[in-house]
Amino acid sequence: MPVLLDVRSEVWPLKERFSISRGAKTAAEVVVVSLGDGAHRGRGESVPYARYGESVAGVIDDIRRVAGNLTTRVALLDLLPPGAARNALDCALWDLDCKRTGQRAAALANLPQPADVLTAYTISLATPEQMAEKALAVSNLPLLKLKLGGDGDGVRMRAVRAARPDARLLVDANEAWSATDLAALIADASDCGIEVIEQPLPAQADDALKDVEHLVPICADESVHTSADLDRISSLYDAVNIKLDKAGGLTGALDLLQQARGRGLKIMIGSMVATSLAVAPALLLAPHADWVDLDGPLLLGADREFGVLIENGRIFPPPPELWG
Repeated sequence: MPVLLDVRSEVWPLKERFSISRGAKTAAEVVVVSLGDGAHRGRGESVPYARYGESVAGVIDDIRRVAGNLTTRVALLDLLPPGAARNALDCALWDLDCKRTGQRAAALANLPQPADVLTAYTISLATPEQMAEKALAVSNLPLLKLKLGGDGDGVRMRAVRAARPDARLLVDANEAWSATDLAALIADASDCGIEVIEQPLPAQADDALKDVEHLVPICADESVHTSADLDRISSLYDAVNIKLDKAGGLTGALDLLQQARGRGLKIMIGSMVATSLAVAPALLLAPHADWVDLDGPLLLGADREFGVLIENGRIFPPPPELWG
């Protein structure tokens, strides 16, 4: 039976202030779990998210509460609901099984061994001029994700497009748009050659997506956590953003990926702002994604030891010393 060796919170300062429609942060606050069997050790990392009613202290309490009953990844599904606590434990169990068997996680999951893939780089919410300047400053990065915030978003998109006519652009409104402005902002996005619009409306008000033409594919983020959400959202969205912290780990994310693909939805693989330890498991899903958004380590002032390599926007599989 796996034993909880350690669970702790860590704070990783960011290179610069990171802003979205709901607020700003200057550090990534993560929870790290270490599990052992007496001979081997596995680790997992998660990011408690206030938007989903989570806190660092609450996640740590949940992990400690169920630690004595841990046996397998399947059993974990009944111990905790999807979320950050289950994610940290699930990923630690995957890593522990890899260390026990000497196999990489892709082999254990019957997935192709991941190769390097292009990841988006996030441009934080700011004035149109500041966002254009930032986009120009990373001219070596071909895929950018723009954090939007409602008022002035059409100007923001046009400013970045003018600064980077060569770039592929994604946008993420983080629930900041209204049904009143939705059609006009989708048209702005289409005019700017945006590839996908992520979560334009609040999750509780996204039925309005039925009433507008999807000139640009619309991707669910806050509106989809697990495969149980697909019945409701499949008629509203064209794509889903799969995050291990929402799905409750790699196990839940793999289920969501399979079922979303079966419904013909496009796939984005994302993560919260976190270290390479949180990003590594998500990379197993990257070969099946239309867009990959795993740039968290690039936003940190410093990453952990054996972090994933990211060069010119391409992110490489993790070494086994990090995870899996």
